[in-house]
Amino acid sequence: MSQQRIGDRYELVEELSHGGMGDVWRGYDAVLDRPVAVKLVRQQSVTSPELAEEFAKRFRREARITARIQHSGVPQVYDAVLDDSLERLFLVMELVDGVPLSAYLRNGRPLPVAWAAAVVAQVATVLSYAHDVPAIHRDLKPGNILVARDGTVKVLDFGIAAILRTDVTKLTATGTPIGTYQYMAPEQVRGGRITPQTDLYALGCVLHELLSGRLLFTADSEYAIMFQHVNAAPQPLRELRADVPPPLEELVLHLLRKAPEARPADVQEVYERLRPYLPPPGSEPAPNEAGPDGVPDPTGLFRNPYAPRSRARAEQRPPAGEGQPAAQPVPAPVPGALREEIKEAYAHADALLDEERFAQAAEVLGGVVERAARALGPESRQVLELRTHRAAIQLLGGDYRSALPEFDSLADAYGRTAGPGSEQARACRAQAARCRAELGQVTEALAALEDLLALVRSVDGDVSEEAVELRRDIGMLLLAQGRTIESRHILEPLYDDLCVVFGPDDELTVEIAEALALIRLGLDASSP
Repeated sequence: MSQQRIGDRYELVEELSHGGMGDVWRGYDAVLDRPVAVKLVRQQSVTSPELAEEFAKRFRREARITARIQHSGVPQVYDAVLDDSLERLFLVMELVDGVPLSAYLRNGRPLPVAWAAAVVAQVATVLSYAHDVPAIHRDLKPGNILVARDGTVKVLDFGIAAILRTDVTKLTATGTPIGTYQYMAPEQVRGGRITPQTDLYALGCVLHELLSGRLLFTADSEYAIMFQHVNAAPQPLRELRADVPPPLEELVLHLLRKAPEARPADVQEVYERLRPYLPPPGSEPAPNEAGPDGVPDPTGLFRNPYAPRSRARAEQRPPAGEGQPAAQPVPAPVPGALREEIKEAYAHADALLDEERFAQAAEVLGGVVERAARALGPESRQVLELRTHRAAIQLLGGDYRSALPEFDSLADAYGRTAGPGSEQARACRAQAARCRAELGQVTEALAALEDLLALVRSVDGDVSEEAVELRRDIGMLLLAQGRTIESRHILEPLYDDLCVVFGPDDELTVEIAEALALIRLGLDASSP
């Protein structure tokens, strides 16, 4: 699994998008063990060492400016890497899981007013922080606006247009202007001075498109569209869609005025004029406010401001010990190429674990799980082992939120294929309980561990390795909850058993002895 490294730190794993200004890759930060987005920025104007030096300075300057925009709606810039040849440059940024706004417009249908207002109001908020730096986007468009899974809007590619700017930007020039012509302000087409009002014009183009379901201007050539931005009057929204409120139509027309000074004073004014169309806190969507299927709802931020994280959906599972194992599937032969890929994935993950790069190790195994499941079946032995190994790595790395549902799912799968009382099913249920404990779900964790301990005792007795671990976990959880008497009743007999089986100097025996010493100190302190 050879992967290209950037600056001896970042690895390019998978290409996410391919665009005119650059390619975006899913990457990994080998130092901090976290996924990142790596943007390879294209540049075609460097034709001499002098231009290369200027380009390098511009790149670093704009990257620093972007990093100063302190708002959650701008993916954080972690690093800027320019290779020794000055031919390739990379921005290393926060990786955001979301849907580009362009996906909301693919069916040609307009968005509900509340959805359009919610998107543009959030973009306006981001721009208010950027313009205060000051930083001007220069290329605002639906493809550079991402709606994260929780409905929050992220504005991408700040500073990229400035990094790539050239002196050839006029309408009559043969070169390609920096920016996207469907959203380009008249002064940008002419090659005039760029100001925050340039971003406001592009914001007006975006709002017009969200509410009408069509581009502001269309023509057979880029030149013709740019000509319209300079000279043609936009079609009022209410001629395209009668239910658009008149004040909202007026706002769009105000944003789209040809002269920068004739547009709204700033994005704060734009936000205030959008406020009446934003859903109030606590409100539920009306029937006519349903947006496209399969994309995040950008109104949620306004309906439930500062809401806690959504609860994970609990899967319905049969109680422990119920049901019979399903018939064992006939093992499918593993194709030679897939066998080598799985072997290589394990080796790569183990090497990453040696460097404590847990997140990347889990991602490496995840990359082969889907292919193995298609070839061998989702509940084949090899696939379940890969998933179990990946979940264990997530647990080791402290990613309990990801590991918990995987261990729950694996416990069910092993219950179906090997039986609910099988060693594999029991191990996954125990790991799921440990994840719950780490996430603060202590009551559920204790109940699961106690059920498991009863099952293990009935099969292997009280001093098997599995039973000892469960007794230790239960006693320590009770102690952490301040239930010292109950904890003492668990840990004292465990200590006696450990002294007999493993001896008083065993590492686990010493751990339990120290816990009991703390309990006794606490009890003595509370005695009269």
